Amino acid sequence: MDWLSGDFKTEGFPPEEAAGGPGLGLADMIAAELCGYDGCMGIYLNDLRGHVLKLHECEEFETASCCKMFVLSALFDKVEKDEASLSELLPFEERFAINGSGVLSSLELGTELSVLNLATLMIIMSDNIATNILIDYVGLDYINDFIHGIGLRGSMLHNPIDFVKYERLGTVTPSDYGLIWTRLAAGELVSRKASEEMIRICRMQHYNTMLTGKLPWYFMDEDNYGQKEHQIIWTASKSGSMDECRNDGGIVHTPYGEYVIVLLNKDFSDLSYHTDHPAYTYGQAVSRLVFDWYIARKGSF
Repeated sequence: MDWLSGDFKTEGFPPEEAAGGPGLGLADMIAAELCGYDGCMGIYLNDLRGHVLKLHECEEFETASCCKMFVLSALFDKVEKDEASLSELLPFEERFAINGSGVLSSLELGTELSVLNLATLMIIMSDNIATNILIDYVGLDYINDFIHGIGLRGSMLHNPIDFVKYERLGTVTPSDYGLIWTRLAAGELVSRKASEEMIRICRMQHYNTMLTGKLPWYFMDEDNYGQKEHQIIWTASKSGSMDECRNDGGIVHTPYGEYVIVLLNKDFSDLSYHTDHPAYTYGQAVSRLVFDWYIARKGSF
């Protein structure tokens, strides 16, 4: 079946299990799912047990709000070095004001929030103003030096968020975004303590339609089990959408372990924003396919 999945690259798979063997492999199943997709989906999958599956992994995609993971990780690096503090209060000044997602645009100028609260709003509500405040606090050069230092070679935060002033926001590749989540899952992004805190924040993400839209909600709802730590299935993720992209990526936790999934989308013809956008529907289908494959194999791709 390599005519189906020939564009995929694999690491750690026996040939007969990746693609092209006597039966359908995971790459074949995903390729078949995407055969009618009007767009380009970049994919990075890692079962954290030595099996990695990649598609268009080195192509550049617009980050949209996925760049906020660059800001978050660089912030925690600066905190780790005692060059920043999560408890420091920062004001919402007019120079940070920008339209788009978030809640700070509804608050009064001069409102002060702690760095931790700004980071939380930046991730879980994708707050653009909180992001600009933190980019100013951490430093654009510091952010880029950090992500390049941990191995993100095809990624960059080009500018703060200002859709009028700047043409570009950020650039990312599927492999680079996958590396962030792989290091987070291993407790190796900045430090174990920092990784745990960043995962805690990312578990509260509100905009995870692509990764979780078709996962079994009963097992993801903490109300069925009490507290979040008792959830059977959970995700820690950060998505992003702009006219030219629809992206999502993160960690999926299951009873058999965790895996990393990144789905970046571009070159689609539908530029409107709606829940049935093809990038979302195909992304949801791929996410559920990967989940079912992982569960059926009890924690492996």
